[in-house]
Amino acid sequence: MPKGYWVSVYRTISDPDKLAAYNELAGPAVRAGGGRLLARDGRVVAHEAGIAARTILIEFDSFEQAVAARESAAYQEALAALGDGVERDFRIVEGID
Repeated sequence: MPKGYWVSVYRTISDPDKLAAYNELAGPAVRAGGGRLLARDGRVVAHEAGIAARTILIEFDSFEQAVAARESAAYQEALAALGDGVERDFRIVEGID
């Protein structure tokens, strides 16, 4: 079964306090949903229309698990704390089996 991935690129961070509140809630919510952090805040080289900004990569055992974790009540609480504190490009991607 193909794995699922969250890919999140932060275009701007306008409220670091909201991001910190989100991080406190999101980490436990992601782990509870079966997610494993693969990359965060490391070096980024952007090409073409990409931007070299904060990038997060999280792996799940399946695409369905990744979608369910995003829809969970715990993660929705994290999103509410984040509010308009950042502008980011968030995607859920199915891996290749």
